[in-house]
Amino acid sequence: MSNDPVKHWTIRSYRSSDLPACRTLYVEGLIGGKIAENDTGLDIDDIDHAYMIPGNHFWVVENAVGEIVAMLGLQNVEPGVAEIRRLRVRQDHRRRGIGQALIETALKFSSDNGYLKIALDTFVDRDAALRLFEKFRFRHSRTRHVNDRELMYFYLDLYTSPGTRPTHSNVPLQSPPADA
Repeated sequence: MSNDPVKHWTIRSYRSSDLPACRTLYVEGLIGGKIAENDTGLDIDDIDHAYMIPGNHFWVVENAVGEIVAMLGLQNVEPGVAEIRRLRVRQDHRRRGIGQALIETALKFSSDNGYLKIALDTFVDRDAALRLFEKFRFRHSRTRHVNDRELMYFYLDLYTSPGTRPTHSNVPLQSPPADA
């Protein structure tokens, strides 16, 4: 939740002029300053082409003085399935509800666009991200090792409650059944 009595930021759609700030957020969010083995980072160099097309989207968060302090992309990865990518919140703007608001925005967009499932991945050492995904009831589907680190994959079914979209709660992440 926000530490501020008043929200001092706005979520909006990405504009081409945001690219330098988004690149900075991306680089600052790299663990150990390196791109992971499972990533190329090419989408960050061309956000317009990668995200600003039908079925995909990219949002930024602008603070009261016009700085881009957070971002999140959503890509259609297969029919009915979208992936949340590039969730970043600048260090000095964390714990203000920005990440939560970005996820809510992506879930609404996904629901409005007929997606049935949302996927995402994160490294285990991203504790804040894991807690955020817990709030939204993302389910852990698998873990794999990438360069001696654990990469966790999650999904959220949007069709679990007909006519509604999932909302966050304090329900812990659920692992798939052992026989899945």
